[in-house]
Amino acid sequence: MNLPDEILKTFASELQALTSLDQVREKRREVQARVRQQFGGLSALEPAEKRRVGQQLNRIKAEIERLAAVRQHELEAAQPQAGEAFDPELPAPPLRLGHVHPTIAILRRMNAFFQSLGFEVVDGPEIETDHFNYGALNIPPDHPAREMQDTIYLLEPDLLLRSHTSAVETHVMERRKPPLRIVAPGKAYRNEAINVTNNYMFFQYEGLAIDRHVKMSHLHWVLTAFLNFMFGADCKSRFRAKYYPQVEPGLGVDLACEFCSGSGCSVCKQKGWIEILGAGMVHPNVLTFMGIDWSQYSGFAFGMGLDRLVMSATGISDIRELYGPRMSYIPEV
Repeated sequence: MNLPDEILKTFASELQALTSLDQVREKRREVQARVRQQFGGLSALEPAEKRRVGQQLNRIKAEIERLAAVRQHELEAAQPQAGEAFDPELPAPPLRLGHVHPTIAILRRMNAFFQSLGFEVVDGPEIETDHFNYGALNIPPDHPAREMQDTIYLLEPDLLLRSHTSAVETHVMERRKPPLRIVAPGKAYRNEAINVTNNYMFFQYEGLAIDRHVKMSHLHWVLTAFLNFMFGADCKSRFRAKYYPQVEPGLGVDLACEFCSGSGCSVCKQKGWIEILGAGMVHPNVLTFMGIDWSQYSGFAFGMGLDRLVMSATGISDIRELYGPRMSYIPEV
């Protein structure tokens, strides 16, 4: 018997000895952490063996969640209800199966973090106009950045499914005057080939802050604090220069791939790093388009692929698992 199967067998036997819900939750977290450690060794295996062991580890993770849920239901059913006499002739209460989707769980954590910094959570339409999705973000009709976004048009050339939630920021900037501090989570759509890290529909998380004397150092602090909050103070990240039309200067933020410990795998496309967000100082053209005096105000913006961040936070190695029928992952929140 190999180590993952031993972990599962031991967990199944220890589970029956637990007598409280807190004990079950703590044991589940402990065992899932041991399983996640096994993913770190996949990079040393041959591709065929890596696939086999990876599938086995995912199966064991799912079985751990199932066994823990069963034990939790057993303990909940055994607890007497206050003020109610037990009647053996009444039907049993229904089992509460299911849990919050990992994306929603992580989204709530992120909202709570940014709200603690004074950001407001805002929303906007998923069917957009060219103006809000592109024009107001310094991306004119002939800009090459449009080619990269594989836009899904509903009625060319003006009506489309938003290709990023940056469009929400343009709505807010048009309606309000600085100071502004907002985050905009939501779905975006692009004509992407579906694979391990890409999907035609995905979640994005945008942030915007505009005020007097906003600097790049403020952006760096906010993003560093966010990464430490989500992944721990010892998480390994890097900031690098990158071009985006709506910001100047721009930067990309990468997180060391936890699936291969930085050695390279299919998830990180053999790079050892996974890009999780882009950011930068709001371009003066964008401020001008929105009627904001760039000589008086400055700001920063950031946007991240929420799905990839959820994958890094929960150990899910294939984005298709987030939208498929088999969802057996419960993130640690």
